[in-house]
Amino acid sequence: MDDAVIVDAVRTPFGSRDGAFRDTHPQDLAAEPLRALEARNESVPDVVEDVVYGCVTPVGEQGLNVGRLAPLVAGWGDDVPGVQLNRMCGSGQQAVNWAASEIRAGFRDAVVAGGVEHMTRVPMGSDGNAERGVIDQKALTDTYFDHYDEAIDQGESAERIADRWEFDRTDVDEIARDSQQRWAEAWEDGRYDSQIAPVDTELEGESITVERDEHPRPETTVESLGELPLAFRPDGEGVHHAGNSSGIVDGASAVLVTSAETAEARGWEPKARIVQTEVVGVDPVMMLTGPIPATEGVLEKAEMTVGDIDLFEVNEAFASVVLAWLAETGAPWKRTNVNGGAIAHGHPLGATGAALLTKLVHELERRGDRYGLCTMCIGFGQAVATIVERV
Repeated sequence: MDDAVIVDAVRTPFGSRDGAFRDTHPQDLAAEPLRALEARNESVPDVVEDVVYGCVTPVGEQGLNVGRLAPLVAGWGDDVPGVQLNRMCGSGQQAVNWAASEIRAGFRDAVVAGGVEHMTRVPMGSDGNAERGVIDQKALTDTYFDHYDEAIDQGESAERIADRWEFDRTDVDEIARDSQQRWAEAWEDGRYDSQIAPVDTELEGESITVERDEHPRPETTVESLGELPLAFRPDGEGVHHAGNSSGIVDGASAVLVTSAETAEARGWEPKARIVQTEVVGVDPVMMLTGPIPATEGVLEKAEMTVGDIDLFEVNEAFASVVLAWLAETGAPWKRTNVNGGAIAHGHPLGATGAALLTKLVHELERRGDRYGLCTMCIGFGQAVATIVERV
């Protein structure tokens, strides 16, 4: 069984909702990281046997199998196939994990895995009649409620996590402040330069180049966050608001995954080896606790412990999710989301997983560290995890 290695990983800047990418078609956005991989690695379209793209809302302009359309729009020709998958927020990371599985099984030698989400042009929940992310109960069969008493939105699930672990507003706002400040420090230090590919596009008929994430607010403080109104429990009994929840943004990401043999034959220098993957299901009401058992499971399968891991990426869907994960796993915050997370740069649903892995492998390389672990919570009670090793 050959190793699955990450040769390269790249993403677009993330544009704020109604921001720089509002006039950019999702298919064009999806093609951008593919073009970047081709520019950075000779002969990529000639080698890649499949493109696997996550997309959480594959309707409208993101429909018609955006995984197939992305390489066509990128100019990769007729013979590079593509597929779109949806494991909700974990879609981009699942794409990478599936690519690794195919390569380790010997079925493929080179796959591009990633994702796209244009949350401006295809609003979250468009595939389930949801409005602003709140579940439309009519989209669920009555039979669902034979097994579960209720279906809640993710924001309320995050609030119930805060209740269970007894996190107060200061706790979650401190995580949010750190995310913003860590992103700012990383940006100023040039740590994102190797992983973000600028995008040339048009906005209101004018040509522009987008080079930087639009959502971060480096000036954020706990005091300024304290002035924001609650988002999910406006009666004052909650802790979450726009400033300590993931940003709604537009973006795409892609990871070139190959066999070690293929990388060597092409003269490509891999950045990391994919050591182990995991996916779990949990209670669909307390749906965002999944990263805890996913982390435990992937570590057990890899015969590793938290202490063996140098860097962690835990998706900041909501601050309480990260806090609960830290409390239960014992992982240190100082080694988690070291360059900021989705509270700062945003969470383009189908693209985030591959973008987090992109951050992870580039930062391992920069620091000279060995092992990294990435995990994400997922709606309706799932989670995905991946361990990588710098090579």
